Amino acid sequence: MSRIRIREASWPADREALEAVRCEVFIKEQNVPRTLEFDGLDATALHWLALAEDDKPVGTLRLLPSGQIGRMAVLPAYRGRKIGSRLLHHAIAAAEAHGWHEVWLNAQHTRRSFYAPHGFIVISDVFEDAGIPHQRMLRRLHRSMAMAS
Repeated sequence: MSRIRIREASWPADREALEAVRCEVFIKEQNVPRTLEFDGLDATALHWLALAEDDKPVGTLRLLPSGQIGRMAVLPAYRGRKIGSRLLHHAIAAAEAHGWHEVWLNAQHTRRSFYAPHGFIVISDVFEDAGIPHQRMLRRLHRSMAMAS
């Protein structure tokens, strides 16, 4: 199994790599319209990329200034290697470092069980987004002692 590294990404510098993963997962695999996938919010977000040993982009996630985590995608051949968990950990750590009190996401209904062990709880009824059932989930954050004082 190849080693996967996670790094913070920049929308201007890494746009092509970020888009490639999201297009493969959301547009091709899940039939999300491109206009919904690329909503104009990426320039304001923090992004992370998961890269295989050959620097091939295999996963991504973004964190918006609103505290919303989203656009987590891992290429099918790389699933089951805890890449999504590692991406999520980076976003949560960044939100905590910014002193935010909570983060939230709109989880695909079939993926809720992925987020629960990461401290997310369901806070909404089921709703559709891009024709896919979702539920909003929330995680309260712990502020570091240095930030709390």
